Amino acid sequence: MNSLIRFSLKNVAAIFIITFLIILGGFYAITNLRIEMFPDIEDPTLTVEAVYPGASPDDVNKNVTTKLEEQFNSLEGLKTLNSSSYESFALLSLNFPHNTDLDKKEQQVNKLIEEANLEDSVQTDVKRFSMDMIPIYDISIFAKGDTELDAYLEKNVIPDIKKISGINEVQVSGQKENLVQISVDQEKALQNGLTLQSINNQISEKYFSYPAGQVEADEFQIPVRVEQDLETMEELENLQLTTQNNQQDPTSIALKEIAQIEEVTERAELTRYNLKDSLSMMITKKQDANTVEVADQVTEVLKKHEDQIDYYVSFDTAQGVKESVHTLVREGLLGALFASLAVLLFLRNIRATIIAIISIPFSLLFSSIFLLQLGISLNMMTLGGMAVAVGRVVDDSIVVIENIFRRVRKSPDKKITNEIITDSTKEIFKAIVSSTLTTIVVFLPLGLVEGDTGGFFLPFALAITFALFASLLISVTLVPILAKYSFKKAPKEEKEGALQKFYGKLIERSLNHKVTAILLSLVLLGGSFALVPTLGFTFMPNEEQKIFNATIELPATTSMERTNEVSLQMEGMFVDKNEIENVTAGVGSKDFFTGLKKENKASYYLTLKEDTDVSEFLKELRGDMETIMDAEAEEGEFNVMEFAAAGPPTNNSVSIDLYSTDLEKLQSAALEVEEYMKDNDDLKDISNNFSEKQKQYLVDIDSDKAGEKGIPGMQILGMISDQTKPVQVGELNLNDENKTVQLSYEDPLSVEALEEMEIYGPQGPVKLKEIADIKETDSFTAIQKLDGKVFARVTGHVKGNDVQAVTNEVVNGVKSDIKLPAGVAFESGGGSEETTAEFQQMGIAMISAMGLVYLTMLITFGKARIPIIILSSLIFVPIGSFTALYLAKEPLSISVMIGFLMLIGIVVTNAIVLTDRITRNRDEKGMTVREALIEAGKTRLRPILMTALATIAALTPLAFTTSTGTFISKGLALTVIGGLTSSTLLTLVLIPVLYEVFFFRQKKKERDKTTDLSM
Repeated sequence: MNSLIRFSLKNVAAIFIITFLIILGGFYAITNLRIEMFPDIEDPTLTVEAVYPGASPDDVNKNVTTKLEEQFNSLEGLKTLNSSSYESFALLSLNFPHNTDLDKKEQQVNKLIEEANLEDSVQTDVKRFSMDMIPIYDISIFAKGDTELDAYLEKNVIPDIKKISGINEVQVSGQKENLVQISVDQEKALQNGLTLQSINNQISEKYFSYPAGQVEADEFQIPVRVEQDLETMEELENLQLTTQNNQQDPTSIALKEIAQIEEVTERAELTRYNLKDSLSMMITKKQDANTVEVADQVTEVLKKHEDQIDYYVSFDTAQGVKESVHTLVREGLLGALFASLAVLLFLRNIRATIIAIISIPFSLLFSSIFLLQLGISLNMMTLGGMAVAVGRVVDDSIVVIENIFRRVRKSPDKKITNEIITDSTKEIFKAIVSSTLTTIVVFLPLGLVEGDTGGFFLPFALAITFALFASLLISVTLVPILAKYSFKKAPKEEKEGALQKFYGKLIERSLNHKVTAILLSLVLLGGSFALVPTLGFTFMPNEEQKIFNATIELPATTSMERTNEVSLQMEGMFVDKNEIENVTAGVGSKDFFTGLKKENKASYYLTLKEDTDVSEFLKELRGDMETIMDAEAEEGEFNVMEFAAAGPPTNNSVSIDLYSTDLEKLQSAALEVEEYMKDNDDLKDISNNFSEKQKQYLVDIDSDKAGEKGIPGMQILGMISDQTKPVQVGELNLNDENKTVQLSYEDPLSVEALEEMEIYGPQGPVKLKEIADIKETDSFTAIQKLDGKVFARVTGHVKGNDVQAVTNEVVNGVKSDIKLPAGVAFESGGGSEETTAEFQQMGIAMISAMGLVYLTMLITFGKARIPIIILSSLIFVPIGSFTALYLAKEPLSISVMIGFLMLIGIVVTNAIVLTDRITRNRDEKGMTVREALIEAGKTRLRPILMTALATIAALTPLAFTTSTGTFISKGLALTVIGGLTSSTLLTLVLIPVLYEVFFFRQKKKERDKTTDLSM
């Protein structure tokens, strides 16, 4: 200790150079940190996509999903297994505990897929969910003049964007597809014994390119490739097809004689911006790329092409990142200013204040160096940690400089010397080290918090930890040096003020009435806990978003043309709303995460004006959407909700899970629960994953009749598929362009034609209706399962902040008010259970933190009773914290719990500074317990009030901000401000009282000794 201080004083130039290098490194680090909205967290989830062409949801569930589930259940550590079976597609989501080796799990999953013995036509793909799957941009693009937009994007814009190093993927929706459509005349084809599949096979036979071995030339092995090309549309039209009516004497016929061949342009999905046709471009970045930097480079690329295209950004993640960063930087700078004013108020000396607050920029820059080295981005959590740390990092410097001045004033010549600086810093060293270490160690238990919570808050804790370590370092090195060279003499000593005199009398009166002081404090504590039921209970406070995400979904068999008609009316209503600034629409677009394309679905991004009352407008918009849907598509569904970006889990939802093997009963129960939840005014955005059916025709083959005619079932399936499903020939190079070729019959097959279809067997042609029963049925468009059990989930988001109360109300209401059908089991879920679990983990972390604090202080002070006295100051934290939350109408949340965790470290700092002085008075100056308490109280009053006020002042901008993007810090700031205020005031009174209670034997001996001397 002495050597470090003496080294600093003897090597001033070296300290200044080291400080300068750290500052320089800090500026480099902070300008090179990636800027993101939230910390990078890899969700321990694997998704398996399985494509089973032409299969119904039931077939997908039976032949793909169930087989994979049986295999995956053997995976060690698997937490949950969700599956969804759609038409031709299955999606399975496997969730594992955090810190799982996903590389190993991915290998195991691929092996299990191979062992599942799926049909050859099933194609599977295993993916990981990561933040780079979330789009950072959705851009609507328009052509200028006569620019061919599709071609211009493909040849110019997209290649330029892909050159940006941080780009992961560029997806464009709404593009035109140039097809060569071969429309076959079914009657002519049948006359020549041709089907779509046989025509496809003959085209493929005449268009091929395959390797054919090697030949030797000039001692080299030269590969040989054999190919036959169809080079022009004319060649395709004149392609000779071998007829199959007479195998003994086959003839040929040109393709154009039985089919019409034409180039067509189609749009598989429609995209618009404010009712104007556009292309929609979604851009994702690589996970380690800087969101803001990538977004800026994309904007530069788009600007470069402004002479050919117009564009509008529908949503921009980078803009939200910039706004959050600017908000937190602004609040942090304001906090630093307020903290500086608080220090100036006490020190009343500008130079002394500058010395004290120099630790703020130094600590934050020092912290940035470590964040860069650890690969942690500059995000809402790290910036929030830095903003919160602003008030705390000045504490050590304040205590050191105040103690130096106090010792100088008591010296004979009132001059600052190396010896006085060394002794002053040494005297206070144990107190500032123990107080800083206790603040640091409280964050260690965050590692015990599992899930996303621990991952999201760990960068927050690290930012504070590094900053506090830097503040301790600078307080014992640079601050003494600056004090020495900034002042030849200490500032003039002020006389004992009225506050110190009042405080001295207050301590003495409290010591004489210990029981009263303790009881009064306990009454205040009990009163504060009475406020808890009124606060509400949530995971993360809700923040209003100025972007809505809306959808409409018509019955499953609805064509895209009809969906587009309804969508145009919906978009017109949106555009006419004064509250809506812009509308981006997609009809028949693919789902970004599942890749599913629904022609019966349209989705919208609605950008609201800043002054819009979100909750009121949401009600109005729902009503207007319902009016349109009732008039145009009564059987359809719609939804509109606030746009949810990626981030920490809010858990602000209520879910009712229903299980049954009877799908009809399950659907009925889910619809009943959905209606019940819609009637609850505390819920919004009600969704039901098991509500939709679609019509289908079932061809039920009579095995006996088909067997009598010698016709196998697979032949029937092949004949029906040939006439009802287009055949994809693939890509052909025609007229020097790659074109997609598609085969289909000219006229779609009707139900009547299906019944009259002739199936050829050994006994001659047989009509389908003679060997099969053809009937119309309803089937579910998707089958959802959780851990292998079919389930329906009805979910609603809680409007307010008391998630637990609303959840209990809904769950109890479903149990008591809804009579579920026999065979339907009920489970509740959603945010309440996750929130309770997270709070329990945070509670364990806080208990662990107090244990670590006690251990740290036990090592520092060497007495078991002293740490207990210091920790007793935490008992009265809730008085101020709950009161502040109540007055600000802020709910209990995970950020509030982090605030309580921080207070464990901050509050004990004041108690340590006071207790350390009391111990020194007794051990070094031989004072009695009562004298030591009063002297220590008066001496440490200024630094305690100064550090507390600096911390409170620094957090005030965060506590009262109205900006979005600070929901993490606001509850935390209010908690710390209120708790620090109450605990500081009570610490100054109760620590002396409790100290005397714990040392009552020593006090009694001193009193008896005083009595003996007086006699």
